[in-house]
Amino acid sequence: MRSIWNGAISFGLVSIPIKLVNATESHAVSFRQIHTEDGGRIRYRKVCELEDREVTQAEIGKAYEDADGSMVPITDEDLSHLPIPTARTIEIVAFVPEERIDPLQMGAAYYLAASGAPAAKPYTLLREALKRSNRVAIAKFALRGRERLGMLRVVGDAIAMHGLLWPDEVRAPEGVAPDAGVTVRDQELDLADALMDTLGEIDLADLHDEYREALEEVIAAKSAGETPPEAREEAAPGKVLDLMAALESSVRAARESRGGEEDAPAEEAEVRSLRERGTPSRQTPKETGGKKSTSAAAKRTAAKKTAGRTAGKKAGEKAAAKEPAKKTAGTGTATKSTTKSTTKSTTAKGAATTKTATRSAAAKSTAKKAPSRKRSA
Repeated sequence: MRSIWNGAISFGLVSIPIKLVNATESHAVSFRQIHTEDGGRIRYRKVCELEDREVTQAEIGKAYEDADGSMVPITDEDLSHLPIPTARTIEIVAFVPEERIDPLQMGAAYYLAASGAPAAKPYTLLREALKRSNRVAIAKFALRGRERLGMLRVVGDAIAMHGLLWPDEVRAPEGVAPDAGVTVRDQELDLADALMDTLGEIDLADLHDEYREALEEVIAAKSAGETPPEAREEAAPGKVLDLMAALESSVRAARESRGGEEDAPAEEAEVRSLRERGTPSRQTPKETGGKKSTSAAAKRTAAKKTAGRTAGKKAGEKAAAKEPAKKTAGTGTATKSTTKSTTKSTTAKGAATTKTATRSAAAKSTAKKAPSRKRSA
């Protein structure tokens, strides 16, 4: 890269010879002015107003126009005697955190290249000092006839310098913000945050100048004698009548463009309250010929049947123990009969009754049938 300025960085008593190189370049398509009737070039000529003739570059000098319109000539010799210590020096005056620099002040960017082998050591020293301190250097330098303000920072393994505007060259934002008081609701801020999160981040390297590309296509088509491509029609922006609706539509469109359903929030789950303990979820029919719908229901029914048989057996044994010894044979027969009857009855009703109800029914049935057999004997 061709250097545009040669000088040195003044870092205290350390002097670092450097070359100033442009860090940016413009890819804009430039045009020439032509005469539309015959296509002839339109050129600007430098003409002296007093002599009414064109003059050469060697005849052109500088002058300052006074308030009354008179010209005050300024020669290169006058400028060379100005008391500017930064004529060929980038003088570092301070080191500050980078966030202290207002982006409005930042201008053109340059790379500072070490000039020769002797500059390698002090150049590297300044670069590493800037890295370790996490700060930037504020410097003053003279370029193109004026003293300027600059900011030095590390970019990769190089030192870059951004031209800065002087603080008094940045205008205050007076009369820019809306005069009327505007209240923003929390719901609107939430939707704005959602839109920002949906758009997310992007690699700046993926962005490109679409206007320049389209312009180059038009130029190529006309050069080949072809019809230039037509621009696609874009929907005219409508009036924003409802800010909330506009934000919701923007969030929806952003999600669709970033992958559709993947970024969409999950649907809210339906919450159902659980039944209280001890309350049957459904009534079980007494006698059914069909199969149970689930294995869990079959297990519950089998458990209740087993509980019913056990309860009937225990109730029969208690009743037999209460009878006199001389009636043991008759009572044992009655007990067996009662137990079988109770078991069948309990089995038929076991799906709908609890363990406590089964014990009570078995005891009552035994108490009633046992005396009747005693009298008949």
